[in-house]
Amino acid sequence: MSKLLVATLFLGVLLAGTMARAQEVVVVANSSVKASAVGSDELRDVFTGDKSSLKDGSKVTPVTLKGGAVHDAFLKQYVGKNDVAFRTAWRSLVFTGQGSMPKTLEAESAVVDYVASTPGAIGYISKDTAHDKVKTLAVK
Repeated sequence: MSKLLVATLFLGVLLAGTMARAQEVVVVANSSVKASAVGSDELRDVFTGDKSSLKDGSKVTPVTLKGGAVHDAFLKQYVGKNDVAFRTAWRSLVFTGQGSMPKTLEAESAVVDYVASTPGAIGYISKDTAHDKVKTLAVK
């Protein structure tokens, strides 16, 4: 095998492993949120600004990551948009007076801290990020 082929195979395995880890997203919420589970459609509606409460009546406010693999995986898996389309849709809501941009944070640990201290906050992180200060919502 040539060195180029070996390097290409190694890179492919490395990227596949990174993408697999990125897909392991956990939805977290402040303890004031009554729900223990959320439907994927309901989650999409909250993160697109279509709804501000869950079916159980809990008022929620989305918090997002600024970017990265976990952010991209969450958007793809639950919102059905890429980052550019997601932010463009939110800007449209802001421009028309129908919403305010979600709080956006740089790091997953900052999302956990913000969600823990903000009633109604709901966000997402990697399953590997410590999240004992917040409740985890099962997505159905």
